[in-house]
Amino acid sequence: MSAGLPADREWVSLDHEGDTYLFDLTFLLSNWTCIFGEGCRGIREEEAPENVEGCCTFGAHFSDAADRKRVVAMAERLTDDQWQFRSAAAEVGGPVVNQGKKVWTTRLHDDACIFLNRPDFHRGAGCALHVAATDAGESFLEWKPEVCWQVPIRLSHHVDESGHTTWTLTDWKRRDWGEGGHDFGWWCTDTDDAFVGRETVLETLNDEIVALVGDVVVDRLRELVGDLDGAESPRTSPPTGRMVGLPSRRH
Repeated sequence: MSAGLPADREWVSLDHEGDTYLFDLTFLLSNWTCIFGEGCRGIREEEAPENVEGCCTFGAHFSDAADRKRVVAMAERLTDDQWQFRSAAAEVGGPVVNQGKKVWTTRLHDDACIFLNRPDFHRGAGCALHVAATDAGESFLEWKPEVCWQVPIRLSHHVDESGHTTWTLTDWKRRDWGEGGHDFGWWCTDTDDAFVGRETVLETLNDEIVALVGDVVVDRLRELVGDLDGAESPRTSPPTGRMVGLPSRRH
C-alpha cells in the first residue's frame, strides 16, 4: 500500500511504460451507477431531486483550451429539438464564459448549466450534448466537457523527486471539489442511493476508464481483477472499507 492511500480500501497497482497506475478496486468493483433522474438529489446546499439537475448545477470547468474549443464546436451542431436553451445561448454570446484568470466554464442559465435541458423540455431533462451524441450515434465522450463524463471517476497523478509518475484512479469525494464540496447537500458516492447497479463500475464505465488510462492498461487491470474470487459480482455498498485485506500487487 502506497503512502497516502486510504487503508480501508483495496488497491491494485501495475506498471506501464515507466509509470505506475494505482486502481481503487473497492470502488471499481462496486455497483455504483448514475441515478440522474432516478432519485439523484443534486449538489445544491439543499437536496432538490425535483430539479433533476444531477451534478450540472454549477456548470462545467474546462480542463484546457482544447476541451473548451471541442465543446463549442459540438454546440454548433445542436438543434432546437435537442437543446432547450439554444436561442438563449445565442442571445448572450454563446454557451461558455471566461471567469477570469484563464478559467472558462459553461455558462449558467436559470441557475444551472445552460446545456441542461429541464424537466419541462419536450425531450425531458438531461444534457443537450448527451442527447445530440445519442442522436448522432456517437460517443458522448466526444461531445461533453471532460469533467462531465469523468465524474465520479477521478484520475490524479504525482511525480516524485526522481521523476517517476504515479497515476491514481478512484472516485471523486467531497474534499476533491475544494471548500464547495462540503456544502453539497448530497454526493452520490457517499450514500447507498447510487449503489444499485447490476454490474460493476469497471464494466459500466469501461469507455470512460479506457479514455483516461488507455486500453492496454485496462486490459492488464482486467487480468488482475480476473484473479479475484467473485470479482464479476458487484459489491453493493459505498466504498467505506467493507472489503479489505488484498495487498497491492505490482506487475
